[in-house]
Amino acid sequence: MHALVRRPSPRLAEGLVTHLERSPVDVDLAIEQWETYVAAMRSVGWTTHEVDAAADCPDSVFVEDTMVVYRDLAVISRPGAHERRPETAEAEKAVSARGYRIAHIEAPGTLDGGDVLKHGNTVWAGEGGRTNAGGIAQLRELLLPLGAEVVAVPVSKVLHLKSAVTALPDGTVIGHEPLVDDPTTWGARFLPVPEESGSHVVILDDHTLLMAASAPRTKALFEKRGYIVVPVDISEFEKLEGCVTCLSVRLRGV
Repeated sequence: MHALVRRPSPRLAEGLVTHLERSPVDVDLAIEQWETYVAAMRSVGWTTHEVDAAADCPDSVFVEDTMVVYRDLAVISRPGAHERRPETAEAEKAVSARGYRIAHIEAPGTLDGGDVLKHGNTVWAGEGGRTNAGGIAQLRELLLPLGAEVVAVPVSKVLHLKSAVTALPDGTVIGHEPLVDDPTTWGARFLPVPEESGSHVVILDDHTLLMAASAPRTKALFEKRGYIVVPVDISEFEKLEGCVTCLSVRLRGV
């Protein structure tokens, strides 16, 4: 189990905000929180690889947005925010070094990795914010030979699809219902959670979830379902609409 991570830029506090009011970001605290996040992944057996830092890219710590990895293919994104497009070059080098084949989203398509949720052979892609229909169509064409079904999902209430929903190991899709455009997309598989930040989990293994410490009621809900939960404080990243998923790219082997 390997993951790409990227150290926060000293300009992190200048990161983009779309659905939140800007509030002060403590960059030194953010770096401490990032190091704790990386340590939490390592503590359960993950090997992390640092993408070269991008000091001039405030949002570059949110490395998940630079790509979509499926099986042995890494699709390098074309971020919907022009300011973020310089982030992809070094991320591409890092994933290529891990042995992945490379493809690219091309203009006029746009796609952010945070808009893509995968479980099994289904890939949901959020459309309406940073990702457009052209980007989703390209992703569908690239992943079809690998057996994936790409399903477009509306996103208007949050920055990215994975700001609204993620999936548990058993395929249950979790989300804070007021921020999910169409929960019926997942039918009976959808589980509402009581806190916004409880919508975001990183699956560390079949029994272990990493999630934000700011969602204690959701943590208790997951523990009742039999999961081991590793909470991490990411308060400084939450001020920039960040969550636990966007701080890494999980590579589960080629």
